[in-house]
Amino acid sequence: MEDEVVIDCIDRLTPLLQIPKRIKLLVGGRASTKSTFVADHVLTRIGSGEGWCCGREYQNSIDESVHSMLQDEIERLQLPGFTCLKTEIKHTSGGFNFYRGLSRNITSLKGINAHGLWIEEGEATSNDTLKVLTASVRVSAREQDEARKMGREIRIPEIWITMNRRRSKDPIAQWLLKRAERELARCGYYEDDLCIIVEVNYNENPWFIGSGLEIERADDEKYMSAAEYDHKWHGAYSDAVADAIIRPDWFDACVDAHLKLGFEPEGIEVVSHDPSDQGSDPKALCYRHGSVIVDCRTKDDGDINSGADWALDYAIMVQADQFLWDGDGLGAGIRRQVSTALSGKKIRAGMFKGSESPDFPDKVYEPVTDELRKPKSNKETFLNKRAQYYWALRDRCFKTWQAVVHGKYIDPSQLISFSSDIDEIGLLRSEVCGIPRKENGSGKIQIVSKPDMKKKPYELESPNMADCVMMSLSTAGSKRERKQSQSTSNSSETSWQAM
Repeated sequence: MEDEVVIDCIDRLTPLLQIPKRIKLLVGGRASTKSTFVADHVLTRIGSGEGWCCGREYQNSIDESVHSMLQDEIERLQLPGFTCLKTEIKHTSGGFNFYRGLSRNITSLKGINAHGLWIEEGEATSNDTLKVLTASVRVSAREQDEARKMGREIRIPEIWITMNRRRSKDPIAQWLLKRAERELARCGYYEDDLCIIVEVNYNENPWFIGSGLEIERADDEKYMSAAEYDHKWHGAYSDAVADAIIRPDWFDACVDAHLKLGFEPEGIEVVSHDPSDQGSDPKALCYRHGSVIVDCRTKDDGDINSGADWALDYAIMVQADQFLWDGDGLGAGIRRQVSTALSGKKIRAGMFKGSESPDFPDKVYEPVTDELRKPKSNKETFLNKRAQYYWALRDRCFKTWQAVVHGKYIDPSQLISFSSDIDEIGLLRSEVCGIPRKENGSGKIQIVSKPDMKKKPYELESPNMADCVMMSLSTAGSKRERKQSQSTSNSSETSWQAM
């Protein structure tokens, strides 16, 4: 059976059929034929006598499975030997398949008796499911002994995943896609010892023009936002949330904006730190050099003191001009630790308290977009410093988007660039584009608090790196301002001033 079936596919997909690998993942936008390709492969394996599980995270009935797709492919390809029953497919070779809703059957996957697993809509797969899968879809010791006695090759069960990107913070994005994004952007293919990941989209589908979807695609390109279109048709992350203040396409324009626009990092160098204790949110830090965010990173382990040491060591290593940390809540307790670590160093230190009233309260804020109808003072515009500096980040992202996408000249000191060398750039994008504005009845700009972001209707992870980026903007931003602030500072701890 396997030798009789020819699967038509683009060249990039061929290694998925030829190279044994534990995990094989296909990602992309609409009309890329990812699922059809995997359905055909699964049918060839069933036809050779194998048993396959076809699952998805949420499946309440057989109608939500890939059952009808497999039936359609059997009919289209005129495959012999198959019997399609109501809840399974069998083959005369002894091959078969069955279906699972993974979220409701996690424990039933342990010791799963199948030669392979296909997960459709993999973007929804939870962290709990992924942990169980890696330990459950395997060759048992008994099966290994039997294969050796019979002189048979031991074939490692493969996990095939088809998916569209959803959010950068999704478990599967963090586990698998994060490692592959650079190569996927370069050539659409990534491989390591664990996995093969292939990206494919509609424009690489030779059957697309005849599918009838071109009219819909062209209409979407005309009327959708760039972020919505890229998510649907190019398989990009959809990191925007309701009432978010920064659009994903703005963030994308900011990635390597200093290279795109030809300006160098210059001016003040700031390391900002978002502390947390053991068992709570990850710790984070940001390194800003002028208008360029050079680095952002997180740390999952350790208590608040080890996290502070981590961030302080980083600031000392890069010889930062200033070290800043979140002083609301737990952060207030590391003041002495910061002072001791930086004693004798040419690094000024200070706490940022987002709950405090805005800086320069009487200074007039000039809106850069049409969300605000007219200029008002900072104290009339922003509820607190958190809102003030997140809005400053928003304004910089918007201006950078204008400069990169629309060619408008704007002084680089007013822009922001996120270096593509940041290892967790995808996670940073998810956080920055997931900062919602909160209505409060006062007319002032307020940002949803970290605790509230974890609740409905948002249910978002804590924006630790985004907070660090925001905090870093609350320091003096030019060499002249730095010299002025240094000349007027009488202690190692200062109150931070707007740029």
